[in-house]
Amino acid sequence: MSASRALLSNPHAVASPTASRAARPRLSAPSTVPFARLRIRSAILSSPAPVATASEPRRRISRTGSDASLRPKPAVLVAEKLGEAGLAVLRQFADVECAYGMSPADLLAKVAQFDALIVRSGTKVTREVLEAGRGRLRVVGRAGVGIDNVDLQAATEAGCLVVNAPTANTVAAAEHGIALLASMARNVAQADAALKAGKWQRAKYVGVSLVGKTLAIMGFGKVGSEVARRAKGLGMHVIAHDPYAPADKARAIGAELVSFEEAIAKADFISIHMPLTPTTSKVFNDESFKKMKTGVRIINVARGGVIDEDALVRALDSGKVAQAALDVFTVEPPPKDSKLVLHENVTVTPHLGASTVEAQEGVAIEIAEAVAGALRGELSATAVNAPMVPAEVLSELAPYVSLAEKLGRLAVQLVAGESGIKGVKVVYTSARGPDDFDTRLLRAMVTKGIVEPVSSTFVNLVNADYTAKQRGLRITEERVSHDSGSAEAPLESIQVRLSHVKSKFAGAISDGGDIVLVGRVKYGVPHLTVVGPYEVDVSMEGNLILCRQIDQPGMIGKVGNILGQKNVNVSFMSVGRTFRGKQAIMAIGVDEEPDKETLEKIGAIPAVEEFVFLEL
Repeated sequence: MSASRALLSNPHAVASPTASRAARPRLSAPSTVPFARLRIRSAILSSPAPVATASEPRRRISRTGSDASLRPKPAVLVAEKLGEAGLAVLRQFADVECAYGMSPADLLAKVAQFDALIVRSGTKVTREVLEAGRGRLRVVGRAGVGIDNVDLQAATEAGCLVVNAPTANTVAAAEHGIALLASMARNVAQADAALKAGKWQRAKYVGVSLVGKTLAIMGFGKVGSEVARRAKGLGMHVIAHDPYAPADKARAIGAELVSFEEAIAKADFISIHMPLTPTTSKVFNDESFKKMKTGVRIINVARGGVIDEDALVRALDSGKVAQAALDVFTVEPPPKDSKLVLHENVTVTPHLGASTVEAQEGVAIEIAEAVAGALRGELSATAVNAPMVPAEVLSELAPYVSLAEKLGRLAVQLVAGESGIKGVKVVYTSARGPDDFDTRLLRAMVTKGIVEPVSSTFVNLVNADYTAKQRGLRITEERVSHDSGSAEAPLESIQVRLSHVKSKFAGAISDGGDIVLVGRVKYGVPHLTVVGPYEVDVSMEGNLILCRQIDQPGMIGKVGNILGQKNVNVSFMSVGRTFRGKQAIMAIGVDEEPDKETLEKIGAIPAVEEFVFLEL
């Protein structure tokens, strides 16, 4: 992810008069610029009021009783139905207009009159909508979790903060998951349809009991953990897979954290609560179904795209999967002739996970409070796009922002699935003084790299610490002075250390038992320089294969030949070793992702002790 996408400068920011005092910009900015430590709350969203023109609508004005000075009152446009409780929160400080059912053209014509826009899933907040805001629109609120209908990049470029309501639906979604679990196990939907058709078929619809059965919860976040609590009350044995879930949290609920493969192999029921990311897209596929018990039952109230729907139909037809209960689909609504929806052994609902009276009211209040706080200039824990950072600071930090995120992204991929991440330590080595740079941005990017590959959470400077705390990540920082370095460069290196975890690649474990990665910026490009106890020199671009091997001649040629035979282009190779003839690590950069057969051939080389493929 480029630094410009992660954090963009505020187009409304006014340059500080102190900015020109030094040729090299300092990373701890004066208090008059948005990045300042003490004034970031008010600077995140504040911008000069737009200059009114003859064609622009005038803003409503209220007077204070004390000084009678003019003060603009925010105007909020609610484009889709919002509960009265949420509207009441907004009306306490803003003028609110509800305009439901607008066409895209109507929205484009109207949006320039408002400081904030609130939508659900039915309204598309496109680049055209944001540009039509003419610089006045400052906040977009999404009443719900998903933000697929909002152009985040365009919003960031426009200086518009996007907030959502991610927590109010938790219990409703968990309850719906349990409802589908029980109704599927007892064939409630099928028996209901048969009886209404005049058929009394008691023998046909014999169900299965839940007590004593193993439920695998795939994704142990807010919803997944609530499902676990309820499943324990039903007498089920609960196991879970989530690379983030702390083991103590799972134990407190009575769940056991296991790897992905162990979870799907042991489960009688599988309840899916994973976000849809490039990593999880179609993760339940033909290969996954083959590893499951015959007769397994699957529930999905998360995202449709995590299941390969064609593969699920095949598994249902073969009997590998006995039943499925689905609330979400890859395409919504699904086609009327969908084989999956029409399958006799599938129970379906039209994305009702959040559809309770209580959840809808909770969403309304949560999004109203988030929008109101954002308009006041407060930091929002539910912000899903980036706050503004001065361009001169971003320019200097850009390669280090990328380095920090990629180190986090690599580190989390090295963690074994059943091992929850407990402690993260970030060590900055720099020739600059401790007050000469602010590490919040880099810490946020390490968090982003660790969290985003296996989560739907968007991490930025606003919500990084909150996100880490919510997920049980204890992040500590240390600064180490490096006298021989150049003070012109903000950092000599960044180290990311994960403690008390198991690694799927033993070579990344340091002598102290932690996963350790170190990187630095060389010629403006992030490089990986240390993996565990091994020194390497790897440009952090494309994809990476790490091989731990016996140090002997010919290894580079053997691996290179295997990749070449499969037309996998090698961009670089680097070998680090502890002692001659002992163990070494080979780091191989590849432009394409090798297929499973190619990776297995590399692993079959006698001198290769272990290997891992990592996406950068």
